Amino acid sequence: MAWRLKLVPETTKFNFFRWQWLTFGGSIVLMVVAIAAWAFMGLNFGIDFKGGTTIRTDSTTAIDVGAYRTALSGLDVGDVAITEVFDPSFRDNQHVAQVRIGAQDGYEAVTPETLASVEGALVALDPALKVVSVESVGPKVSAELVWTSIMAVAATSIGVLIYIWLRFEWQFALGGVLALLHDMIIVIGLFAVFQWKFDLTIVAALLTILGYSINDTVVVFDRLRENLVKYKSMPLREVMNLSVNETLSRTIMTSGTTLMALGAMLIWGGDVIRGFSLAIFIGVILGTYSSVYVAKNIVLFIGLDRSDKPKGGKGTPAEYANIDA
Repeated sequence: MAWRLKLVPETTKFNFFRWQWLTFGGSIVLMVVAIAAWAFMGLNFGIDFKGGTTIRTDSTTAIDVGAYRTALSGLDVGDVAITEVFDPSFRDNQHVAQVRIGAQDGYEAVTPETLASVEGALVALDPALKVVSVESVGPKVSAELVWTSIMAVAATSIGVLIYIWLRFEWQFALGGVLALLHDMIIVIGLFAVFQWKFDLTIVAALLTILGYSINDTVVVFDRLRENLVKYKSMPLREVMNLSVNETLSRTIMTSGTTLMALGAMLIWGGDVIRGFSLAIFIGVILGTYSSVYVAKNIVLFIGLDRSDKPKGGKGTPAEYANIDA
């Protein structure tokens, strides 16, 4: 028989409800603290959300993003993001970069003096560099991006709610969506507490967290639904414990391998994707936790109708027996 790595025994009997009030209560406390931090400390918005100026450069010399960042670090121009632009239509010796500078306090865009100092520093680094365009993002556009991001997250959550409602029962849908909100609120709260930069890449990370977390939750819910049919005389709490234990190996393997990849991105990915990697790394941990300790607890609190009901109008037995939880 081929050797296989086993992080979790094939059969486990952990009681995931043993510390039910501590784990679930701790989640509620963390959510309250996260919301308070978000409300009173605010988020450290990046250029996408607070406005600023984008400088587009063109040069015949290869772009070194690290050197660009070092050249601008001593200018005290605030938040700076540097990206290299790739396009098939560019010439072989054409190298284009975008330098985004956050709006300074009291100004809607970067001042002409700041633009001149940035251009001077870049030209001193690369004499062949030319500034080909300068575009400013005002507060109106930034506000629209904030609203669009909120709508994207809300639309995704509603879509997940409808999907699980149709796929399972409404109790599962409510538990799954509340678990997703738990993950997102705590992630955003951490960004508020530590004042990590919050930009559009973090919004993309939040949407990724939504997809990962609900996938893990659906796996547990699917096994729970199967076991509710298989063990009709077993109390609901025990069926939930059994279902989580049966999917525990898959959960740990999936989360573990995902965290390994994200950890590599977080350590060696550089400044450009560090915020994105950090948000997803935290989100995967929270998503795994909420699938085990939050989503199923909410379903248990709401309760399930396990009485025999006809399906399809033919009088066939329902999925669940008439057993109290």
